[in-house]
Amino acid sequence: MIYHDKLVRDKIPEIIHSKGKTCKTRKLESAEFALELKKKLQEEVKEYLEEPSSEELADILEVVDELASTEGVTLDYVFRIKEEKKKARGGFSDRIFLESVTEAEPGGKGNA
Repeated sequence: MIYHDKLVRDKIPEIIHSKGKTCKTRKLESAEFALELKKKLQEEVKEYLEEPSSEELADILEVVDELASTEGVTLDYVFRIKEEKKKARGGFSDRIFLESVTEAEPGGKGNA
């Protein structure tokens, strides 16, 4: 017997059964589901960092979509917020890496 103790996609038990295997599952309550989604996000991001691919990005988006749902919003709403933040603060396409910030001297204009 192999223990997994993790959130899986809805059709995984069906796939396991189609291979002649059995599995034990349970339905999570809301609070535990939200916690397990956060763990799943960490798992998917780790997988992406280890082997970057469009498939892994899609897995991350699937988890983010479900997290949004637990917050009572849609992924479309999250994307609208993303675009608002991008308009106000920019995105990351210019590849700017901030190395340091120097505080302005009292009474001075700082370093420009």
